[in-house]
Amino acid sequence: MDNRPIGVFDSGLGGLTSVRELRRLLPGEDIVYFGDTGRVPYGSRSHETILQYARQDIAFLLSQNVKCIMAACGTVSSTYPPEEAAKLPVPYMGVVSSAARRAARATRSRKIGVIGTSATIRSHSYELMLRRLVPGAEITARACPLFVSLVENGYVDGSAPDRQQVTKLVIAQYLKEVRDAGVDTLILGCTHYPLLAGMIGAYMGPSVALIDPGRAAADDLDQLLAGKGLRAGREHGSTHFYVSDVPDSFIQTADLFLGEYRGGTAEQICIDKY
Repeated sequence: MDNRPIGVFDSGLGGLTSVRELRRLLPGEDIVYFGDTGRVPYGSRSHETILQYARQDIAFLLSQNVKCIMAACGTVSSTYPPEEAAKLPVPYMGVVSSAARRAARATRSRKIGVIGTSATIRSHSYELMLRRLVPGAEITARACPLFVSLVENGYVDGSAPDRQQVTKLVIAQYLKEVRDAGVDTLILGCTHYPLLAGMIGAYMGPSVALIDPGRAAADDLDQLLAGKGLRAGREHGSTHFYVSDVPDSFIQTADLFLGEYRGGTAEQICIDKY
């Protein structure tokens, strides 16, 4: 039993989809979430800059006495070196490995699509892992850089019809190649993308399984905590939000990601201190 909080971080709001899944699976856990809203997006940054940001984000969470860390960011999960993660004082988990394993279990035709930020696709992290898990896999990868902006501005499932129309046009532009490849499984390789799952699913068709990396990582973290005896011994936990920019816009948009687990306040910190 360990009542220390779970630490979760992302470049902005997308990691809140992981928080929602953790709240569903582990209602007794405290969660500390850091969204680097002052430096979003990470996906268009250089490899060196992403590493610097990830190290600062992790240092902040460690200062909050967390018992484990989830990088709820496909870009960081694709970039942060496993050997460095292994040296951290607490268990670390990224979303890439969890989503890849789930996709490997889901595919029937061994034709798998991957969409993500430019940095995630450029890293080939999903492709390399999938080829180990699914020998002979045919992988079609596509960067979808506008999706993050669309999500963070509310152009998501359930939004006004004119907003949905804009998003549908972008989806068709990005995903035509992936759909034409005949994939039966599509990894939504950024934690923002599940907010577009309805429209993406409608475009790809009902036979294509959509893999939510936040949900996959939350399931794996649940098992990790159980296996290491790190689950909290309480019935109801709380979530504390920290951001690197003024919290007003974060609070207004966070409810969209958190769904039924909405609510709470956000505190601004100076991430450059870490």
